[in-house]
Amino acid sequence: MSKGSKVLNNIDTTIQLQVEKMERDTAKQASKSESNSKKRTGSSQFSPAMRPSRGRGTDSVAGPCKICGSRSWDTDDVRGETTCSDCGYVAAENMIDPGAEWINHSDGDDRSRVGAPSTLTLSDKGLSSEIQRRDLTAGAAKRHGMSGKGLREWRRRQRIDQRSKTRDSRSRNLAKAMQFIRDRGDLPPQIEQEAASLYRHAVQRGLVTGRSIRGVSAACVYIAAREAKIPRRIEDIAEAFDMTKVVEEKELKRTIRLVARTLGTHHITGPEEYFEKFHSDLGLPPHVLGEVRELWDSVKNNLAWQGKKPSGIAGVIIYKASQESSSPRTQSEVCKVSGISEVTLRGLLKILAQLLPE
Repeated sequence: MSKGSKVLNNIDTTIQLQVEKMERDTAKQASKSESNSKKRTGSSQFSPAMRPSRGRGTDSVAGPCKICGSRSWDTDDVRGETTCSDCGYVAAENMIDPGAEWINHSDGDDRSRVGAPSTLTLSDKGLSSEIQRRDLTAGAAKRHGMSGKGLREWRRRQRIDQRSKTRDSRSRNLAKAMQFIRDRGDLPPQIEQEAASLYRHAVQRGLVTGRSIRGVSAACVYIAAREAKIPRRIEDIAEAFDMTKVVEEKELKRTIRLVARTLGTHHITGPEEYFEKFHSDLGLPPHVLGEVRELWDSVKNNLAWQGKKPSGIAGVIIYKASQESSSPRTQSEVCKVSGISEVTLRGLLKILAQLLPE
């Protein structure tokens, strides 16, 4: 072996030894810094993870660089590599991106295309696909390039698909009940979900057997609104669900008591929960609502109100406050909103007059 080759071998060996020494020193420094940080903090803090649809998952390298000790990393999403930004050391390659697909034609921040979340207000919780009727109209067929024969074929498929989802009696029951709750409940989305959940529990307990779907769904809507402190009068619920006959309204009241007792929903509605609704329905000025609350605070602890209808008590309080303001309302207007007769209103006025100081 020549003298020059020996010199080159010595140089390569020296460089290799220096690189190995740098790696050992960097590892020692990293271990020391991590132990010191653990001693300082005592316990690590948990931070919420980023949603997969909002960030990419290719940054698989953590800690300092093995060569230079730098913590600055560059990720090449096309090549699937992570390199040190200071020395160029390739720390990882052929990486897999577990994040959501990063192509979406909508303008929202969340680019996830996994579909809408499940909802209790649909019989299948919104997890199955559906052939929409609006896509099978004459205008939609022309827009999609379908002929008359193709349109008839797709309408036949849509009927078969709809029948296949409601083949058993429970699916048909849920589909009809959820339609009642969505169309006639007149509730906010969250309370609507609660009403649907109550109905599903009622089906599991066997409360629907022998009773009308309309009546049980109306009872669940009333109980969900009562539990959320958004009061609805039974008369309003009965009118919304077309149960205006005396027999149907009595059956609705019995169903409400049965569902509430079985499912353990025992919230008692108070007069103060009706104040805002009646105030809005009567179109009173804002300051009257404050006077109503002050008047109720002065008489609410009296036992004379026991056994009285909460909506009637709210009506008489609002009537009294409106008479003392610049925007009075007549007894007929208040009775129409609160659902009581004028005779009942005048009887409650006598009780209120006895409780108020002279």
